[in-house]
Amino acid sequence: MVRVLLVDDHEMVRIGLAAVLGTEEGIEVVGEAGNGLDGLRLAREYSPDVVLMDLVMDGMDGIETTRRLMEEMPECRVIVLTSFLDDEKMYPVIEAGAFSYLLKTSRASEIADAIRAAARGQSVLESQVASKMMNRFRRPPQVAAQPHEDLTDREMEVLKLIALGKSNQEIADDLFIGIKTVKYHLTNLFGKLSVEDRTQAAIYAHRNGLAD
Repeated sequence: MVRVLLVDDHEMVRIGLAAVLGTEEGIEVVGEAGNGLDGLRLAREYSPDVVLMDLVMDGMDGIETTRRLMEEMPECRVIVLTSFLDDEKMYPVIEAGAFSYLLKTSRASEIADAIRAAARGQSVLESQVASKMMNRFRRPPQVAAQPHEDLTDREMEVLKLIALGKSNQEIADDLFIGIKTVKYHLTNLFGKLSVEDRTQAAIYAHRNGLAD
């Protein structure tokens, strides 16, 4: 027998779920809670195998309730049953430890099957949730920008000449600019590369393949 706790702030939803699940073989509704704090209290009292968890509730929401429940009773399976599919709620509750994620538009038989599956250690995700999860993991990882990518074209030219061991005067002559302008570019590129002098700048250039 799979022992189930209902946590939802809508009384009619709890009444409907309790009535439907009460007719399902192998499932017993052991308690109902209208908010997260009562849900935690009843979970401690009844030690359910599965908790059907709403997300949006007054006071402690479903995300925080799931997080705290998993800290106290990691063997319990939380099935989110909600009307929401937005990323701001879906990903945090899954990260908090939710085992399955269903929408309230699911058929009663689907909810019952998900409860039995959770008891067997099998997760069930609403098709739209599974699709969003797959798309998220398919995104290419974001590569952190390198400091030299912020350099202007002129600053990059100055850096390459520094890497060749050129003096300020030689850089000025090669680029047809004044010494003051060279010093201005040096100050800027030192700051962007987080280096203290031309020697460190030259080392940076060689390490990053910027020296021609």
